[in-house]
Amino acid sequence: MRLLIVEDNERMAALIADGLQRRGFVCDVAHDLAQADAAMGSASYDAIILDLGLPDGDGIDWLASRRKYQQMPPAIIQTARGALEDRVTGLDSGADDYIVKPFEIDELAARIRALLRRPGVRTQPVIEVGMLRFDTASRSASIGDREIDLSRREADLLELLMRRAGTVVHREVIENALYSFNDPVTPNAVEAAISRLRRKLEDTGVAGALHTVRGVGYMLKDGKA
Repeated sequence: MRLLIVEDNERMAALIADGLQRRGFVCDVAHDLAQADAAMGSASYDAIILDLGLPDGDGIDWLASRRKYQQMPPAIIQTARGALEDRVTGLDSGADDYIVKPFEIDELAARIRALLRRPGVRTQPVIEVGMLRFDTASRSASIGDREIDLSRREADLLELLMRRAGTVVHREVIENALYSFNDPVTPNAVEAAISRLRRKLEDTGVAGALHTVRGVGYMLKDGKA
């Protein structure tokens, strides 16, 4: 799951990004609204963590404008403005949740997971493709009663492929979902991740589930156990 953190305090932004990445999220950071617009024009995000007092404008006005004229992922406002009037204004302007500074990263991560479980935001919490199951809350995968040992990035890759099972997922889409702008990405990073995931699926007992469409991307089908 890829997040955009819009926060002008560089130290705060780095702490939030580091904490969320340790909890399984891919994070990009924008320090003002212009950077946020540029990031959203370059990548797709599952959710936005939005500060309000930004150098080039107010986050509430930006959010309301984007909600009115463009498709937007769910947004959580994180701010020091904790008065009831501020919270109501934020929610009425298009925010999906509101958290007041200072906050614990575990609470923010829980709010993000809860937000992405809402109907219409993310699909079902457990995805199934044949015998393969993926629990989006625990980030765990299994085949029958056998759990698959996955790294955070492998779990993100498997979820992406399972959500689009039976269709080809382009290499660029996978790279965009797995890596933030600051992540070092080698030319064969996606191929290596696919190879590791394919091996783990086969080792757990499912053969022929993950297919390579040369020059295009990858597709997950119902493999044979």
